[in-house]
Amino acid sequence: MSEIAINIVYEDALSEAVLRKLLEIAEQDYIVGISYPGGGFGRIRSKIVGFNNAAKGMPYLVLTDIDRTECAPVLIKEWLQVSRHPNLLLRVAVRQVEAWILANRTPFSEFIGINKSLIPPSVDNILDTKKFLVNLARKSRRRKIRDDIVPRQGSTARVGPDYNGRLISFVENLWEPNEARQISPSLDRTMRVLDRFQPILGIEA
Repeated sequence: MSEIAINIVYEDALSEAVLRKLLEIAEQDYIVGISYPGGGFGRIRSKIVGFNNAAKGMPYLVLTDIDRTECAPVLIKEWLQVSRHPNLLLRVAVRQVEAWILANRTPFSEFIGINKSLIPPSVDNILDTKKFLVNLARKSRRRKIRDDIVPRQGSTARVGPDYNGRLISFVENLWEPNEARQISPSLDRTMRVLDRFQPILGIEA
């Protein structure tokens, strides 16, 4: 099987770690070309037409969160009002990429030191997954987890000082996407796309 070179675009460092893990375990053999830190939802949206055009020469995998948008098809239609090139893989985490992490319920509950029952099986239905995860960490039996993931008292930050670092460590070393996909339909759809993707080069969109 020949390698598929692909560029990746993501909102933050945690999303990058998730993408790299998914590409690593996919049935296809991927190699990451250029890695674009999108700088958040708005900046990725502002550049999506450019990524779509660039995909004519090399595939692009773009990951964003659905957040408050009605559904992934609506988000894609709002973002990209031209024909999507087949080499642009625009994937949407429902509702945030943290849901894909939480979907690996047993390893994640052990990682942060909580009871597994505190994580519902319907993770894609959690409206604010980031807030939900931080509140789980508040219940952790491990002080270091609480210190890293939960915002400091009096802080206006949404997350703790090493939120991304802690979760990236989990993604890289303990996360099992093939288990997580069983209860996260949006993760399962993304993994199916990556398993089956074959680039089409030398055509116009």
